[in-house]
Amino acid sequence: MVAGTPEAKAEVRTRVVSWTSNGMTFEGKLVLDPGKVKAAKGRLPGVLIVHQYMGPSDYEVMRATMLAEFGYVAFVADVYGTAVRPKDKQEAGAAAGKLKGDRAELRARLVANLAHFLAEPEVDRAHIAAIGYCFGGTAVLELARSGAAIAGVVSFHGGLDSPTPADGKSIRAKVLVLHGAADPFVKKPDIEAFIAELDAAKVDWQKVDYAGAVHAFTERRAGDDPATGAAYDERADRRSWEAMRTFLAEVI
Repeated sequence: MVAGTPEAKAEVRTRVVSWTSNGMTFEGKLVLDPGKVKAAKGRLPGVLIVHQYMGPSDYEVMRATMLAEFGYVAFVADVYGTAVRPKDKQEAGAAAGKLKGDRAELRARLVANLAHFLAEPEVDRAHIAAIGYCFGGTAVLELARSGAAIAGVVSFHGGLDSPTPADGKSIRAKVLVLHGAADPFVKKPDIEAFIAELDAAKVDWQKVDYAGAVHAFTERRAGDDPATGAAYDERADRRSWEAMRTFLAEVI
């Protein structure tokens, strides 16, 4: 269903998808290659991408473009709403922290993003996965806990706490966690609780640790100093992307 390599003449296009909920406006971005959609007779498997704590950015669009080149329809989610576009780390921390502290609201916004993605005509609704980075990695796990009918979720250097372990029983997706083995922000007790939650719910899960990698290892803008706790790691970035591709090929 999905080509193994991108075609040289791929023409990836982006379309804005807007909606209003509870007085807030949200703006997702659908990214696809029309040629691949036509070749697939109108529908392609879809990947929802949830942003890191700074909000939707060119980074997620870049990842969506990479996925579109391989034959997926990608959707860059907007979990914050257009009125919230953090200008610095402090604002981003507050925005992400607010939603992490209200998991019901976080799930509701994720489910809304997914619903608008699925409403697009180019999306094969039976073959859907979600991926996320940092805050987004935490978020896609919450989307899975919501009971969303998606085939798989992939967390890149996301938080792995387990605030409501009983909700693991609602997970219908397969789970792939791509984790920096030296990430100082994800504590061992959280990892253990997370794995216990998935095991108790008999979830099909995988966790890959990348030696020496810290938080945000896929993001060049994180810098190159692991001593800060967040830094880009080319090897972990490359390996984790390939692990995700293999996973997506299996589940959707």
